[in-house]
Amino acid sequence: MTEIEFAQLADELMLSVEDAIEDSGLDIDYESAGGVLTLTIEAENSKVIISRQPAMYQIWLAARSGGFHLSYHDQNWRCTTTGETFETLLNRVCREQGTGEQRVFDHSNG
Repeated sequence: MTEIEFAQLADELMLSVEDAIEDSGLDIDYESAGGVLTLTIEAENSKVIISRQPAMYQIWLAARSGGFHLSYHDQNWRCTTTGETFETLLNRVCREQGTGEQRVFDHSNG
């Protein structure tokens, strides 16, 4: 993967998360700055932080349950420790942090 390919894939992922939040109607706010997307789940006033790590070609996700590193393989961002796709991981941590919803993010629709 090149730096340009990583930047394009990371941009697509971040924008698809923003779009999914807008479309969900859930009480989740987001702020994007400097390659970091911060989600605030209002019900619990909890945060999920998604950041780019271009030196390693990874996306990092920080949540109450821990930090997760994701690499791009076979058309998916996958957690290097759990094997979860980004979609599965984000939905799980958002549910755990107070949305109560099974699905916040669906990359196949984004």
